[in-house]
Amino acid sequence: MSPSPAMTDQVDLTLPDGSVRQVAAGTTPLEVATDIGPGLAKAAIGAELDGQMIDLRLPLASGGAFRLFTNRNAESGDFVRHSAEHVMADAVKRLWPEAEYDAGRQDHSEKYQYDFRFPRAFTVEDLERIEDKMREILAENATFERIEVSRQEAEELFREMGETLKVERLADIPEGETITLYRHGKFTDLCRGPHVQNVAQIGAVKLLEASAVYWKGDESNERLQRIYGTAFGSAKELAAYEKQREEANARDHRRLGPELDLFSFHPEAPASPFFHPKGGLLYNGLADFVRELQGKGGYGEVVTPQILDVDLWHTSGHYQNYRDNMYFTEIDDRQFAVKPMNCPTHCLIFGTQLRSYRDLPIRYSDFGRLHRYERSGVVSGLTRVRTFAQDDAHIFCTEEQIEAEVKAATEMILTIYRTFKFDDVLIELSTRPEKRLGSDDVWDQAEGALEQALQNLGAKYEINAGDGAFYGPKIDFQVRDAIGRSWQLGTVQLDYQLPERFGLKYIGADGEEHRPVMLHRAMLGSLERFIGILIEHTAGAFPLWLAPTQVVVLPVSEKFAEYGREVVQKLEAAGLRTELDIRNEKLGYRIREAQVHKVPYMLVVGGREQEAGTVNVRRRQGAELGSLEVPAFIDRASQLIADRSSEI
Repeated sequence: MSPSPAMTDQVDLTLPDGSVRQVAAGTTPLEVATDIGPGLAKAAIGAELDGQMIDLRLPLASGGAFRLFTNRNAESGDFVRHSAEHVMADAVKRLWPEAEYDAGRQDHSEKYQYDFRFPRAFTVEDLERIEDKMREILAENATFERIEVSRQEAEELFREMGETLKVERLADIPEGETITLYRHGKFTDLCRGPHVQNVAQIGAVKLLEASAVYWKGDESNERLQRIYGTAFGSAKELAAYEKQREEANARDHRRLGPELDLFSFHPEAPASPFFHPKGGLLYNGLADFVRELQGKGGYGEVVTPQILDVDLWHTSGHYQNYRDNMYFTEIDDRQFAVKPMNCPTHCLIFGTQLRSYRDLPIRYSDFGRLHRYERSGVVSGLTRVRTFAQDDAHIFCTEEQIEAEVKAATEMILTIYRTFKFDDVLIELSTRPEKRLGSDDVWDQAEGALEQALQNLGAKYEINAGDGAFYGPKIDFQVRDAIGRSWQLGTVQLDYQLPERFGLKYIGADGEEHRPVMLHRAMLGSLERFIGILIEHTAGAFPLWLAPTQVVVLPVSEKFAEYGREVVQKLEAAGLRTELDIRNEKLGYRIREAQVHKVPYMLVVGGREQEAGTVNVRRRQGAELGSLEVPAFIDRASQLIADRSSEI
């Protein structure tokens, strides 16, 4: 928690209906709720001030846009899960008093966690016992208390309790920040909050899994035991979550990818996927789709080195701000870095010539391989890897061209998402982070330019404060998949820093030198991550145009294998990716196998089809198409592919 600003006598709170309520400085949100009505005060779970979630017991030092949450609001889940996190730690301590608890989770949008100093791994049976104990604690109806203490008081308390990890965590709190404890019943923890009023507002809890982790994520530190869980305001919400989780497990790309023979992972290259031939078709199909759109949009594709002198990364600022995620090597007594991003190399290309304003905008695209060091504890399948390629692009333009370029990039991004049936898209404007390059004046200018472009587009967007890149603000695009999960994919980032750091210039209409503006743009994000998301979005049933195998031909018996080969030749000549399955297995088994492998079309051929020159068309889902002449089937499939249709 940041130090509170000096209090004024009164603060003005703007409620969701636009009305303004004036209260005395130091009034808590719970007191505001009580003043509005006793029913609201009893039901209130948390509050929000100027977009930041706050505790009901926090004295208000300033005014702003103000909201109160009850369990009817989706946002209440964050308060519920954060509070359930404390209940879980309480349960562990009651069962094993010798256990020490470390820190919880910062993001409570879906789940919670706690790390424990514990002599062994938690078992499934342990989790069941903890969950039962948590329900006992919920029935106690204890109230959460927010307590401000001095650093010395906190240290003395946790030393007396034997919680040495908490004593060490105190050192992470900057001098001058308010130190708060939260207590329910006999359990106390060092915490900024916010929390619900009492444990009875936690309607349902569920523990998900346990794992070993390193303290503070550092592999040189001791191993702790982590427990993950989730919680909701009602059992109905938990049941809906469990149903979604069951569906997510069935769609898990880490299982489906190998089953569909798309990719594998190997210890010889940790967190680095190996794409098999079918995965390669998928990978290159995505890249070709993006290349087609970029070609129409005036992009020129470049190819740049993967290893560059470390001085380049000093110039770009990546070394100062990103080196912990970079790989380094030494060649001929010179230090080099493996490329984690393409942007500095594109600056070098732009700088090879003296540019005119007539040349701008210049748009470079790049599918170059990138490498970033991700800690072993955070890598996960294709969605978090150490080597990947982005559908990356950088646009060099004038100030006056920013709006048009942002508009064009946004339209291209939304076109891609519509193609893949990502119909629910959230646009966020992410503003300056705490660790950044450049002056506040430059950031003001950059943030204003992006916001103006979005407003002129008529796009609905939200402000995501503090989540911009270190070199500039950005527009992020989040999509919801087929089972309602949110994924951040595309981004358009405005950068005044790199053109300045690389001394880039162009000659303006006035004959003077000017500095170009740089836009960083990705649409799918990394191809690896997008493939993982797409597998789960489609449950592996890719659209026809992208499916690695589009058609499988199934002769009823060996007797019709030759006709099957003739059909395959015609399909392949038309450009359809086709397989012939003449294994000595029953037809029903081979059909089921094709369905398991998500092949869009199964063409069954027997005596009747051979005589008529037709195929019996089965789809992986939906009604059978029945008998079609081979040219008619080719026309149908080819048109769907040309349209990049999601239908089959």
